[in-house]
Amino acid sequence: MEKSKAFESAAGDITIDDMYKLMIGSVVPRPIAWVSTRSKSGVLNLAPFSFFTVASRNPPILLISIGPGVGERQGTVKDTLLNIRETGEFVINMVPASLVESMQRSSADVASEEDEFELAGVTPKTGIRVGVPSVLESPIAFELTLDRIITVGTDHLVLGKVEHVRVDAEAYAGHYKIAIDSWQPLASLAGDYALITPAFSV
Repeated sequence: MEKSKAFESAAGDITIDDMYKLMIGSVVPRPIAWVSTRSKSGVLNLAPFSFFTVASRNPPILLISIGPGVGERQGTVKDTLLNIRETGEFVINMVPASLVESMQRSSADVASEEDEFELAGVTPKTGIRVGVPSVLESPIAFELTLDRIITVGTDHLVLGKVEHVRVDAEAYAGHYKIAIDSWQPLASLAGDYALITPAFSV
């Protein structure tokens, strides 16, 4: 088997799709935000996003980056972004390995009128501080209200202020700490998924 050659190039000489592949294969592993929203007409939406991180500790703010529609919906706004804009509320559910198939089903490109909780085969749990349900089967859920939306190129950075946190017993280690090994968080790679290996300290 021929050994691969090294690669180097100016960003301007790389297509958008190829640069995307380089970035998502290099910036790994990424946590997955399984975002639940509700449309103004009441339809539930559920979609995974791996461009996701903590934005602020005080106030507690989480951030997801939402790109434009793809495939047949190219050039449109994703339902998640539309719903957040219209209602100002959403929930970020964390994804354990046990829910990978449900999460994958919810990534399908379906009509806006379809209930994606039903599509994924998961149970909506009524929100405490927001009018959007969390995923009952998810061990950790953050209820959020919209702080702001920042346009960056073709994408939108959505910042949400944490209003309520639910951590199930299986994922809670006590003293506000999370038992990482117990709930096996799923990580996103370049089209594949991974689990976190045993932690170590330096």
